[in-house]
Amino acid sequence: MSVSPDPKKNQLLAALPDAEWQRWLPLLEPVDLPLGMVVYESGSTLSHVYFPTTAIVSLLYVMENGASAEIAVVGHEGVVGISLFMGGESTPSRGVVQSAGCGFRMPAAAIKEEFKRAPVLHLLLLYTQALITQMSQTAACNRHHSLDQQLCRWLLISLDRLQGNELVMTQELIANMLGVRREGVTESAIKLQNQGLIRYSRGRITVIDRLGLEERTCECYAVVKREYDRLLPSTQAS
Repeated sequence: MSVSPDPKKNQLLAALPDAEWQRWLPLLEPVDLPLGMVVYESGSTLSHVYFPTTAIVSLLYVMENGASAEIAVVGHEGVVGISLFMGGESTPSRGVVQSAGCGFRMPAAAIKEEFKRAPVLHLLLLYTQALITQMSQTAACNRHHSLDQQLCRWLLISLDRLQGNELVMTQELIANMLGVRREGVTESAIKLQNQGLIRYSRGRITVIDRLGLEERTCECYAVVKREYDRLLPSTQAS
């Protein structure tokens, strides 16, 4: 497969101001991206970011049991490996070429050095990375885990963003948040209440046993919390 000779076939690279373009150009390495190539593996240290020009890369979220779900696709409009300039060395997702083609890559150290030039922007990107982790984990959780586990995860994430242990939220609204039927939320809430984990009354949910919820939920809550705590320690909930 021939490699595209023009990095500016990638829209992000084409949009770079001239000063950045001149600095980046020597750092860009042309690469073939054949069908099925694993650009990076879940949990592995990222060595490069990739700018596809004619290829498409599928981003898959990988669960602990090996199950996976596609969370996004990246082509000539974007970049693969955003964790590198958002505060991460690795990512819980897997990048696999779904449509063969070409692209360019830049070393991890180089892209991180570029973002040191704008500290405020870097801080915002740290938050964006944490938020993307939450979004990715939620999408995978909704597909692979039980409603009971999803409800526990949702309660814990909500508590982390509130003062106290009480949420004002009807079961109908929770059902809308989770994309499930109200009857399913009612059944799961009753289970949690019968186990002494929560108390539900007139649109108010009081968490009685937080540790019990953490034991009952899936891996997704811990993944999200670790990422927020790692990237934004000053925002950790008490």
